[in-house]
Amino acid sequence: MGQLLNPLQGSIFVSKAVAQDSPKLYYQNLFPYFTKYDRYHAVLVSTEARRWGVVYCKKNTVNSEDHAPSWWNLEAVPHVQTLREFPREELAGKVVMVRFDSTLLLMEEIDLRINLVKNAVFTVKYLHKSGAKVILASNWNTNSITRHPDMESVADYLTSVLQLKILPVQCSSISMMSKKECFEKVDILLLENLSEFKEEVANCSKFSKLLSLVVDIFVNDSFSQSHRILASTVGITRFCCTCIAGFSFQESLCQLKEAAQTTRQTYVAIIGGGNLLDKVTALHFLASTCSALVFVGMMSFQIMHALGLPVSSRLVNHSVCKEAADIIQFSLNKSVQIVYPKDFWCKNVDTSKKMEIFASHDVPDGWLPVDLGPTSLDEINALLMKSKIIWIGPVKFFNSSQSTGGASILARKLYDLIQSDCDVTVVGTTACKALMQESSTLPACNVFENASVVWDFLKGKHLPGVLALDRAYPYKINWDAAFCDTALPLVVDIGSGNGMFLLEMARRRKDLNFLGLEINEKLVKRCLHSVCQLEMRNGHFIATNATSTFRSIVSSYPGELVLVSIQCPNPDFNKPEHRWRMLQRSLVEAVADLLAANGKVFLQSDVEAVALRMKEAFLLYGKGKLSVFQDQVGEGWLSENPFGVRSDWERHVLDRGDPMFRLMLSNSTTVNEAHLEP
Repeated sequence: MGQLLNPLQGSIFVSKAVAQDSPKLYYQNLFPYFTKYDRYHAVLVSTEARRWGVVYCKKNTVNSEDHAPSWWNLEAVPHVQTLREFPREELAGKVVMVRFDSTLLLMEEIDLRINLVKNAVFTVKYLHKSGAKVILASNWNTNSITRHPDMESVADYLTSVLQLKILPVQCSSISMMSKKECFEKVDILLLENLSEFKEEVANCSKFSKLLSLVVDIFVNDSFSQSHRILASTVGITRFCCTCIAGFSFQESLCQLKEAAQTTRQTYVAIIGGGNLLDKVTALHFLASTCSALVFVGMMSFQIMHALGLPVSSRLVNHSVCKEAADIIQFSLNKSVQIVYPKDFWCKNVDTSKKMEIFASHDVPDGWLPVDLGPTSLDEINALLMKSKIIWIGPVKFFNSSQSTGGASILARKLYDLIQSDCDVTVVGTTACKALMQESSTLPACNVFENASVVWDFLKGKHLPGVLALDRAYPYKINWDAAFCDTALPLVVDIGSGNGMFLLEMARRRKDLNFLGLEINEKLVKRCLHSVCQLEMRNGHFIATNATSTFRSIVSSYPGELVLVSIQCPNPDFNKPEHRWRMLQRSLVEAVADLLAANGKVFLQSDVEAVALRMKEAFLLYGKGKLSVFQDQVGEGWLSENPFGVRSDWERHVLDRGDPMFRLMLSNSTTVNEAHLEP
């Protein structure tokens, strides 16, 4: 390793020799005909996997994608960094803002047997026990939560729930206090009701920055608000270097993914409510995923009308007849069964107390459906046996203030199925309440009281609250399949581009493993094809956003990380708080945490301002572990490439006569340096 990393032994610098260009093979526009090779094969992956995960993987599963869902909307729920996966030791002494879910922690009768509630409580207690200074923030409706008319009563209630002393503070007061002053008397603060600020709903940048002023880490634990763009869930993430999901948020996210996954068993969607026009896209998605669509609400009249059944004109919205017909045709093309009510309990318009059962196609004039009839419920119950089920929307019909308990009968059947280990997802306040009435607590099923989140997801919309969080790599990497010997030290090139630098380094140094992380999937495909052609066993490439996924990828590697290189990142002259710049604080901290003792960081750019900014970032956020290598003084740059291998862009810059600004940093931790010897 001395030849690669230790300039004091005279082998890292190429002072008089000219760095060699990589072989012309790497310039060719190669296409991945992987069928010719046993070692690689093409794997078609989802949109999200292509963006954040691997594009092509090895035949013996470099990246385990067997669990990848078969549905199309992965990008709406990407794999995010979670509190569970975040290094616990990094929480000590940090100020952590938790955006909690008031519908869980401020329930009229809080029940810790409900998993989501238990996890919401655990998020706060876990942070406190880990030594973090916690700030709680949320919005709540003072009209619906009668026992909490003001911030002080909310703080007292949370104190009793969490068994931790909580002090209420004004949002404006945080800006006038230092971190030490904020937590002089207590370890947990509660901000005032965010719903009182119009800047919250407007996602005001100034208000978001105000919320983040003393915050080191942001934890979003309010999944029910993830479909909205709020200052406390989205805007604040622009100003926090680490943004992760809490335990309750993570559970809801997993439940949403599970609800959308197809399985070999029958998958039945029970669809209530109305407003078909707004849900057309979601219904098409359900038709492409499920085996049967069961309509139990106002939408059932639109479906029945589209099927040619007689339906009272007052129950049909004639402006959406085409959309209803399209859903039926799409379902038929997919061989999806469509189930509509066969009978109704109806009330007489003139004598509202009088109720009778009529066939759905033979409801007399002067009568209106108010609930599902017994034949309809029997048909639905028979269909649900041994099925995966999602119930979304209320069993509610025209002017159905009266009912005969159709929702309760359906909920009772689902409760029995849940007890028999059926996979059931219940969406919406009405459906959840109906299920709750069958038990003292919600049974072991997926529950989403806020139906808007699920409907938006099914419509293919992005969930802003999810996308605002830091990403994690979604697949487990089989390092034994990626490299011949995983005990070898690892070199990582962040933003590896067309891979010329890494491929030539791997060709020369068989005693090291080389990993390229590149967000451009097309370049990664070409690099993997080159690795295959060269029969290289110490080089691998992954298509990913390394800014977010570096820690989750490299931390799983069995050997030591001895070198990280960042070469010629795209110049980004936006303001320092811009989160989408490649070199973020979270990436620097991950490199500093994972780098081996006396490991090196190589930085270079053809733009001096970018090189200086990279240097400053590593020295500022490197936790005191990184320092400029001994032979470099002040802002002096390395005159030559220390490896004798030029990247494509470096070669281009030097050919036109422009300078490169190079820098080597070293992990100053003192340990045995035996593995660095050549």
